Amino acid sequence: MVGPRPLLLEYLDRYTPEQMRRHEVMSGITGWAQINGRNTTTWERKLALDVYYVDHISLAFDLKILILTVWKTLKREGINQSEHATVENFGDGSQSEAQE
Repeated sequence: MVGPRPLLLEYLDRYTPEQMRRHEVMSGITGWAQINGRNTTTWERKLALDVYYVDHISLAFDLKILILTVWKTLKREGINQSEHATVENFGDGSQSEAQE
């Protein structure tokens, strides 16, 4: 249930080698990036949070993420990014986001 959310296959060639590390663990329906900004944060930060999860994976960390997921869902936090219904496509922003 916990792990980096899967992204579209078309994004694979846009990852840096460090960001590609997010694939070292199984994907999940919730993760560290989802409770730390979800759709309101940049792709760079989201992918960095995924890599942080890979480096710190543990049962206690997964339980913390699950509890915070329930809390954030009930509060309806981080759902919409300004000017977008959900989140902009990977690479559709500034030059720095295109390199993510």
